[in-house]
Amino acid sequence: MFWIKFELGKQELVNATSFSSARLMRMVVILFSISFGGIETIWSNDLLILDNDKLKVGIDREKGGAITWLSWNEYPKNMVNLSDPGRLIQQSYYSGKSLDRTADGQSKAWSPWSWNPIQGGGVSSWARVTEFKRLDDRTLYAETVPKLWDMPDEEAAAIMRQWTSIDPAMPNIVAVRCEFASQRQHDDSWGPAQPRAQEIPACYFTRVFNEAKSYLGNGKWRDETHPPGPPWGHANPPRNSMAFFTPNGQGVAVFSPSSTQRWNFGPHGNGLSDDPGAGPCMHVAPLDRVSLAPKSTYRFRYWIVVGNTVEIESSLELLWEKHSLDRAELTVQN
Repeated sequence: MFWIKFELGKQELVNATSFSSARLMRMVVILFSISFGGIETIWSNDLLILDNDKLKVGIDREKGGAITWLSWNEYPKNMVNLSDPGRLIQQSYYSGKSLDRTADGQSKAWSPWSWNPIQGGGVSSWARVTEFKRLDDRTLYAETVPKLWDMPDEEAAAIMRQWTSIDPAMPNIVAVRCEFASQRQHDDSWGPAQPRAQEIPACYFTRVFNEAKSYLGNGKWRDETHPPGPPWGHANPPRNSMAFFTPNGQGVAVFSPSSTQRWNFGPHGNGLSDDPGAGPCMHVAPLDRVSLAPKSTYRFRYWIVVGNTVEIESSLELLWEKHSLDRAELTVQN
């Protein structure tokens, strides 16, 4: 594969020969990273991007179909942390009892652990995407066979579906619809459903988005602080929205009206890195408490808002007016 980078008229060509021939064919061999005036865009057969001239959002076939790219005109660098399969902006669910499966290769760092399918993948492998396409000029779709987080390479008996879109009427907002279908056997080792916190969704941003705030409505905010974790801090945003800002005032907010519990949030590591591949990051996860039966389907929606404080405030007010009564749906099959 060739990586061609143009920067202020300078062309740099790097022959990346370490990729397998199979992946080269799948990626259509060429990936371009082009930078003009600090704005970077990536095209690849494994990365689908929506771009409305205000923001760019992308999902990645090689990373479970999760959201792996988010940038906007005032912050043109990707702000999604990609350090490992547990990062990204992705679906993450929990069910059943916690098990010690270290004899089967379970990570000792994550043992005992419940049934925890992750859209991105397991502790050392990425999840398999079975459908990956652009439905129209404003919607991306992915269908994924997730992996169990605590295992190095074990697929979960489940399917995740995700629709990622931009509404032309709300150019700085990403709307995401998620569907999770559990296909466990009733007599498996994890046993019957138990009430557990579900991450709707799990979000990991670059560490430079270090100023956490809960939106209170009517232009009012509450600062939220917590030392580097995990364990994570907890917040109770009254309007089910939290935002994270850089020192220069650019921010990203998550609005998850189906959340019914305290939100997990906080930094991991120190410094203010803006590198998507770095270990340090900022985390937030709205939570819903749900008993996911072995045969069940769970659906929810959430929204991501980008911009400065004023832009985020006005967008959150609009979302609250339109979607504050939005609730998750759970269907249980026999």
